[in-house]
Amino acid sequence: MKFTKIAASLLLTAGAIQSLEIDSLLAQSLETLDAQNITAKRDNAQCHLGNVSVRREWGTLSKAEKLNYISAVQCLGKKPALTPAAIAEGAKTRYDDFVVTHIIQTRTIHFTGNFLSWHRYFVWSYEQALRNECGYKGAHPYYNWAKYPDPRKSPLFDGSETSLSGDGVFIPGRNDTCVPTAENCLVRLKPANGGGCVTQGPFKDWKLHLGPVQTVWPGIPPNPQANGLGYNPRCLSRELSPQAAMNASDNDIVSLILGNRDIKSFQDHMQNVVAGDLGLHGAGHYMIAGDANGDLFNSPSDPAFFMHHSMIDLVWWVWQTLDLKTRQNAIAGTITFMNLNPSRDATLDDILSVGYAGPPNIPIRNAMSTMAGPFCYIYL
Repeated sequence: MKFTKIAASLLLTAGAIQSLEIDSLLAQSLETLDAQNITAKRDNAQCHLGNVSVRREWGTLSKAEKLNYISAVQCLGKKPALTPAAIAEGAKTRYDDFVVTHIIQTRTIHFTGNFLSWHRYFVWSYEQALRNECGYKGAHPYYNWAKYPDPRKSPLFDGSETSLSGDGVFIPGRNDTCVPTAENCLVRLKPANGGGCVTQGPFKDWKLHLGPVQTVWPGIPPNPQANGLGYNPRCLSRELSPQAAMNASDNDIVSLILGNRDIKSFQDHMQNVVAGDLGLHGAGHYMIAGDANGDLFNSPSDPAFFMHHSMIDLVWWVWQTLDLKTRQNAIAGTITFMNLNPSRDATLDDILSVGYAGPPNIPIRNAMSTMAGPFCYIYL
């Protein structure tokens, strides 16, 4: 399959809907792959532009594709967990297996050298569970924050039958939310129109079983275990925030990609919260907010997590593709959260594990290309 025409079509479509520079960079990435006739050796086969899986933005999927995805997520939420109760008593469903492994590993997969590669493998593992265990037919979608300055008006969060449900019920009289903490309030988020339980759409009955661990969200019952792995059933809550979405604009995305030539500055600017700016990673979580996305550890409890992190992966993929020679295997950072417990630098031979979520461990080097290792996908 040739992607030059698809790239041109992407630009025309973007121009007809909303002119975004990230779409231009995405098209440029596709043209680069096309021009170089990129192929890669996968674990058991060749990946090339003729058989590659294509991840698309949620808003571009058909109604049938969206319903198929939603049904598969709900299916994971009904299957029994594989995680032993001795490890996480709160893990009740197959979906919870993914939450558990994120909680357990949070301090070694954020602000570390494996942040991008681990989350790439994590989302792919989730995609495989949706496909192999629950009948999902497509590639994993992503949520392009820049297309929807008000997330409440996006097709992902409009509360319809083809959404991941919408905002939580409005709770009046709330205080501002300080990020990252009340003691170190670098960004002050004003209350919007939600804050409470989600009561409409396909996930109105979705239950969180694990966490919280370190939440900024008020009124959440504490977990019976300090590590957040005890059983703590409650509703899915959200606070869809246009204010937080302002930190994930087209300009923010493009500036990150074009303004950072080395991987250290790229991933630091993506993750760091500084005065007045959540960074793209933080902005994506806090534009959803609520109980789950107000807690770095427990954030996958909201199914929207995987849409957000697919977009994180897209941004990294575009950055890599624009200079494959020097960026494909670029790695920087240590193996501990912000190196607060000083540790060695991460290497390409370090192991990525998703625990009971599913697939076997792989070295970081096998996750550096979306067309190699266990993968065979690109973005459109």
